[in-house]
Amino acid sequence: MKSRSLNRRHPFAIFALLVLALVLTGGTYAFATKSNEAQAETTTAKATDISEGQKLFAANCATCHGLQAQGTASGPSLIGVGAASVDFQVGSGRMPMQMQGPQAMRKPPQFDEKQISQLGAYVASLAPGPSVPDAETLDYSKMTPEDIAEGGQIFRTNCAMCHNAAAAGGALTRGKFAPTLEGVSAKHIYEAMATGPQNMPVFSDSNITPEQKAKVIAFLKTSEEQGSPGGAKLGSLGPVAEGLFIWTAGLGLIIGFTIWLTSRSH
Repeated sequence: MKSRSLNRRHPFAIFALLVLALVLTGGTYAFATKSNEAQAETTTAKATDISEGQKLFAANCATCHGLQAQGTASGPSLIGVGAASVDFQVGSGRMPMQMQGPQAMRKPPQFDEKQISQLGAYVASLAPGPSVPDAETLDYSKMTPEDIAEGGQIFRTNCAMCHNAAAAGGALTRGKFAPTLEGVSAKHIYEAMATGPQNMPVFSDSNITPEQKAKVIAFLKTSEEQGSPGGAKLGSLGPVAEGLFIWTAGLGLIIGFTIWLTSRSH
C-alpha cells in the first residue's frame, strides 16, 4: 500500500497528467476547428448553389412560375415541391416546356446535372419538400424474388390503372396520358412517386415507404430486363391490341384464301 501511495505522489506523475491534459485539449480543439471549417465550406457551397440556382430560375422558369416561384396563370407554385420535383421535371426534359399543352412532354434535358442540382437547391430553400434520393435508397440489387413480387403487387394496386399492368403507359382524359416506364431511370421513378408530377398522385412515405418504392423499382427494372418471354408483346396494351391483331390477321387470311379459291375455279 505504501509503494502505491508513493507512486501517486511522485513529481513525474503530475507532469505526465499535465502533458496528457494538454494533448487532449489540443486534439479536441483541432478536431472542432476542422469540423467547423468543413461545416463552413459546406454552408458556403450550398449558399453558392442556391444563388446560382436563383439566377437560372429567373432566366428560365420565372416567366411561368413567377420570380418568387409563387406561381402564375401559366404555371403552378413551386413552393414546397422540393428538390426531387425539380430533378424529375428538369432532368427528364419536361421543364422548361417546349410549348403549352395538356401535358409536358419528355425530351432531352436543357440543363446539365450541376445546373439541375442548383435549381433544385434554390427551390428547396423556399420551403421543405421531398429531396433527391441517394444511391443507397435506389439500390435494388439485393432485392430477393419475394421483394420483387411484393413490388409487383404494390405496382398493380397503385399504378397499373394508369400505367398499364406491363408499365407500357395508357391514355387518360383530355389529351393526357400516363407515359411508359420503360427506359426511365430508377431515380426518376422514385421521384415521380414521391412528388406526383402532373396527373400522378403523390405517394408519400406514409403511403408507400422508401423500401416499398425500391421494391416497385426492382419489379419494373426486372420486368424490363426480362423482356417479353411469351413472344411479341404487341405494345403490351392488353387484350384489345391482341384481339385486334388476331381479327385483322384472321380476316386477311380468310380474304386471301377466298381469292385463292376463286382463282382456282377458273
